[in-house]
Amino acid sequence: MACLVIDIGNTLTKIAVFEQNQLLEANQYETVEPALLVHLLDKYKPQKGIISSVKKIGEVWQGSLEKKIRLVHFNTLMTSGINNHYLTPQTLGPDRLAAVIGAASVYPGQNSLVITGGTAITYDGIDGAGNYFGGSISPGLNMRYKALNYYTAALPLIEADAGFNAGYGNDTASAIRSGVQNGIKYELTGFIESYNAGNKQLNIILSGGDSKFFDTLLKNSIFAPYVKIEPYLVLKGLNAAIQKHND
Repeated sequence: MACLVIDIGNTLTKIAVFEQNQLLEANQYETVEPALLVHLLDKYKPQKGIISSVKKIGEVWQGSLEKKIRLVHFNTLMTSGINNHYLTPQTLGPDRLAAVIGAASVYPGQNSLVITGGTAITYDGIDGAGNYFGGSISPGLNMRYKALNYYTAALPLIEADAGFNAGYGNDTASAIRSGVQNGIKYELTGFIESYNAGNKQLNIILSGGDSKFFDTLLKNSIFAPYVKIEPYLVLKGLNAAIQKHND
């Protein structure tokens, strides 16, 4: 039976279709048109679905979708076998929890650090026994560039450059890139070192829109062999949650 999986983020909406654990199709959209959903329903004929959103207000198309398939709204009680020790589970971002569930689903019984690069950068660790205690949240790549421009009088707004690899900048633009991109690189390696110290054979799982960019930042580090890119990790976590929920 096909399952429709929808993840509504701060910037993009990701939609996927799974057949059990097999990913059949996945795409991301700035705006979801009703015709798109009709196309997916006609093509795959899913009988069930799950939707997760970081937004407090629902999308206009949700009501019509709920009339066509059995749609479950993901919440922090749907842990899919994860031992969630977060002190305030009601405030935990559903995307963070879904990513952790995804890590446990894709790499069962293994220690993993999930690093998601999007509007924010999140760090969430889960051990081989499925224990999740919490994580960290910091400003994302583009947010840092925009903040430097917005909160200063003279610094320009520039774009990230994956080809930049200097240790410092020799003009304003390269100094900004050095501060932002090297800052993220040192942040990444610092968190990885911290988690790696207490967890043997740690998987470093990169997800989110900036996952490939972060992979570039880590390519020359000692952790490069342990880095795994999972662009659909949240979607896989949501799919694991709905499969377990139905069971």
